[in-house]
Amino acid sequence: MIFTSLLNNELRSRLIALRRDLHRHPELSLQENRTAQKLYDELQRLKPVEIRRVAGTGVVARIRGKDPGAPVVALRGDIDALPILEATGLEFTSKNPGVMHACGHDAHATWTVGAACLLAERPAAGDVLIILQPAEEIGKGARAILKTGVLDSVAAIFGAHVDSRYLVGEVVAQEGPLAASSDTFEIALLGQGAHGARPHESADPIVCAAGIISALQTIVARRLNPADAGVVTVGSIHGGSAPNIIPETVELKGTIRAVDTGTRRLLQEEVKRIVKHTASAHKVKAKVTIHSGTPPIVNPPQPVSWARDAVANMLGEEAIVPLGMLNMAGEDFACYLEKMPGCFLRIGVREPGGEVIPAHSPQFCVAEECIFVGAAVLAETARVASETLAKQNP
Repeated sequence: MIFTSLLNNELRSRLIALRRDLHRHPELSLQENRTAQKLYDELQRLKPVEIRRVAGTGVVARIRGKDPGAPVVALRGDIDALPILEATGLEFTSKNPGVMHACGHDAHATWTVGAACLLAERPAAGDVLIILQPAEEIGKGARAILKTGVLDSVAAIFGAHVDSRYLVGEVVAQEGPLAASSDTFEIALLGQGAHGARPHESADPIVCAAGIISALQTIVARRLNPADAGVVTVGSIHGGSAPNIIPETVELKGTIRAVDTGTRRLLQEEVKRIVKHTASAHKVKAKVTIHSGTPPIVNPPQPVSWARDAVANMLGEEAIVPLGMLNMAGEDFACYLEKMPGCFLRIGVREPGGEVIPAHSPQFCVAEECIFVGAAVLAETARVASETLAKQNP
């Protein structure tokens, strides 16, 4: 336990108890009622300037700074769980069958509360908003928080995600792409049904679907610059009812990922083009629907410098590690960065010698010391950012 000195004994105990309680009682997106109340009660103990429920199951608290006129910064933690049956064997395993904190949001919520506690003890220059956000897993929570207007006066926002690829005490605070956009698509194919023994009488949507799936792979392979990152994945195909019947309809669903707007636009346009022309070649009618998901996270330079200074202050410069790969997963913290400066971090959660267990796995768990690291780093990031912004805007 090398990071216990970051927090006092009483606070460490409170945060571990809170995290275990949240883990034991996970709730799905937009259903985080017990979670929100628990977090509200914890923040209420700090006697914040303001605390309220927003966006249904979200919680916002305002922690007083040294100068009420200084710029306001925000810290965000997400709170929802996933529809996964837990298989960790933890003593505080989920009591809600089929629901689990398999992405670490129990730790995110807890270290954000911990940061609030540290800021109440040693305030930033200006006030700090603590945002406990619902519905990250379905990409709706950040936009719901923004819609309330609670962040309209915020000068910068910061958040972090657990990551088992890194040891506890390692932090990724890096400029540039950190997560991808996460759009989805649906392709509806309408052909002509027939007997499987007389395929010439049909316009076969299954054969058409096979052609579309194969052709979609050429987008990244042949249309995208090899220097750019992109993903087009078909994850669902439904059609047919019997082995000797050619159906009339087939439905495909998938995801499109990119880390810049140009690539994102190209991938979407190419999906539509390939579907249109492949369907025409098979004499099948096609409809493509693309649902815009979260944008990519691209960390800007100045907020990254504040976060790196904070990590160095708390853990030493050697704690700052590179991402080491391009992350094509999505994260709705990106919606905040479209509206204001900020930085999103990755916090190591693996003990030395521990196994790298991917998020969204039934076995996913975190070393609890990561909560102390996350709380200390986020609180210090808020202080560094707040002080710098106050000097820039006297």
